[in-house]
Amino acid sequence: MKKINKILVSQPRPLSSRNPYADMETEHGVQCDFLQLIKIEGLGVREFRDQHIYLEDYTAVIVNSRLGIDHYFRLAEEMRFSVPDTMHYYCISEAVGNYLQKYIQYRKRKVFVAENNRFDTLLPAMHRRPQEKYLMVLSDVHNDDDLNMFAENNVVVKPAIMYRTVSAQWPESKPFDYDMIVLFTPSGVAALRKNFPDWEQGDTVIACFGANTALALEEAGFRVDIKAPSAKYQSITTAIKDYLEEHQG
Repeated sequence: MKKINKILVSQPRPLSSRNPYADMETEHGVQCDFLQLIKIEGLGVREFRDQHIYLEDYTAVIVNSRLGIDHYFRLAEEMRFSVPDTMHYYCISEAVGNYLQKYIQYRKRKVFVAENNRFDTLLPAMHRRPQEKYLMVLSDVHNDDDLNMFAENNVVVKPAIMYRTVSAQWPESKPFDYDMIVLFTPSGVAALRKNFPDWEQGDTVIACFGANTALALEEAGFRVDIKAPSAKYQSITTAIKDYLEEHQG
């Protein structure tokens, strides 16, 4: 098995210099390159209107990411919709809820935060407001589990696609010569195949996060060498560090 020297991490570079990838570089002498294989594009007003959604019809917005918040307020501005102070926000996490302060004056009575990243923990608050009309901000690539959960619990939610994930163009001047590739989404897998349609994995190690990403890799004909989360690893960085320690000391 060949030594791992260069690792492609298909995520933005961590903001802090103190992070697990920096530790890998120091401890194992590897080079980690951070380059996203995908990019996010916001839907234009015309595309959004094709969904026949009118923002003024809704009294609450469900958001599962900071991206969702950005694109909701972007579209609202482009459509000249003044978001009322009475709007309620149902957020997947405290971090997402706090991000709302970029756009609104944060008040706890109108911002509801899920526990443990689970929207079902917000059901009691939702059931106390039977007249609420919910709009859920989504990407074109999303999981319907939360929408199904709301429906099963008699909460009517309108899905609204506001942004999409597309393949990013690999820089022509940058060689694709990595010993390990770390992927996080099925979209990243599709982008890898689109950018390098003739690429053969060979002895290149592929690490992935998430069951859907692993499935997409297998369906694309790739071998998954490192996977998280699992019974042993909750984080992909811990799984990669253990792999490096086992195979190259």
